[in-house]
Amino acid sequence: MATAPTAPAAPGSPGAAAETPTHTPTVGLAQGAALYIAAVLGTGILVLPALAADAAGPGSILAVVALIVLSVPLAGTFAALAARHPDAGGVATFVRLALGPTAARMAGYWFFFGVTVGAPVVGLLGAEYVVAVLGIERWVALVVAPVLLALPFISNLFGLRFSGRAQLVLSGLLVVIVVGVIVVAAPATESSNFTPLLPHGWPGVGLAVSLFVWAFAGWEAVTHIAGEFRRPRRTIPLATAIAIVVVGASYLGLQIVTVGVLGDRAGASAVPLLDLVAETAPAWGKYAVASIAGIVALGVLNTYVAALAKLGASLGRDRHLPHWFGKGAESGGVPRRALALVGVIVALYFAAFVVTGGDLAPFILIHTSSMVCVYALGVVAALRLLPRFGVGWWLAAVSTVLVAGLLLLAGANLLVPLVLAVAAVLVTLVQRVRATRPTR
Repeated sequence: MATAPTAPAAPGSPGAAAETPTHTPTVGLAQGAALYIAAVLGTGILVLPALAADAAGPGSILAVVALIVLSVPLAGTFAALAARHPDAGGVATFVRLALGPTAARMAGYWFFFGVTVGAPVVGLLGAEYVVAVLGIERWVALVVAPVLLALPFISNLFGLRFSGRAQLVLSGLLVVIVVGVIVVAAPATESSNFTPLLPHGWPGVGLAVSLFVWAFAGWEAVTHIAGEFRRPRRTIPLATAIAIVVVGASYLGLQIVTVGVLGDRAGASAVPLLDLVAETAPAWGKYAVASIAGIVALGVLNTYVAALAKLGASLGRDRHLPHWFGKGAESGGVPRRALALVGVIVALYFAAFVVTGGDLAPFILIHTSSMVCVYALGVVAALRLLPRFGVGWWLAAVSTVLVAGLLLLAGANLLVPLVLAVAAVLVTLVQRVRATRPTR
């Protein structure tokens, strides 16, 4: 296999790298770990432990352990890439260096236009949980969700120096509350709920694994703000390792107490975390659960909005979007123009969500299938960019096999990413036609 180019394209051409940064990167280890934790822990913590327990019983604990192990190669691959090539383009930059500008445009469009579909879902999941826990009319969630969506945009207007500190607080609160829920619920566990270990056999464990796949996704999001990390080659791998431990321990602890406390009742409620704490803390437990829902939604959105804004600016810089959006792509820059574009896209998606009756499934499937496509190009790029047969390369090789399986699972849901890929190719053709026209 030929060695991939590692130097960026010439300035002013598609795929050109940003100019030398004029600002000192501000994200340290604590803030970086907080960003990773928020991106990966996600809103799945609100429902997935109960759904997995319903699917596999005590065997769901084995599913969590399996996903912790399986997430290491994927997390390690993107950490190695981000540490070596920190840039606002994230995976799109890795793909450009390895596979060229058209493939990079595909990866950028999949994340910017496809993964963004998940933003209204995150906002509404957090809002619906808060509304359900507090016993308010469900339609109020449509009012609460835009508020949850707007706050991260306001935070990111001031750049990562501010939003990174806010994320550190949000992730810290989330971990404290999750640990609190586990500690409070643990005394209500019953040993009888842990037998039999596999009530639905190994197929039930497989179903639980497939549910948790999406809970452990998100390692690619922080690559878009890797340029804001101080000493990225050291900080990014350490932040990733911390996030793996924290996210894995959080899901494993919640899974154990969910099985031990709820048993056969797991999955029967729309607010399983509330049922979890109701056994031992009926008075204040619901407020803790409402806090988790709000903090999770804000934390996830804060990280993804920052990543999407940086990606949008890099797409403008590299001529994949109008060049006007490119301001702020440089390290230390605040991409307010791209942030405004992200806001418009999220608002349109939220309006479409409301108009189509509030069905989460289509939006979740577009989000996840687009993310799997980003992973696919990302791991292929890693095989070309990372030192051959090094630790990162082997992690990428294992991740390639895992992502191939995810692509097979996505099936017909790959239609939207296919449309975006065609759009990327058309943009390339238009640019080539313009380049061949005689200059007046």
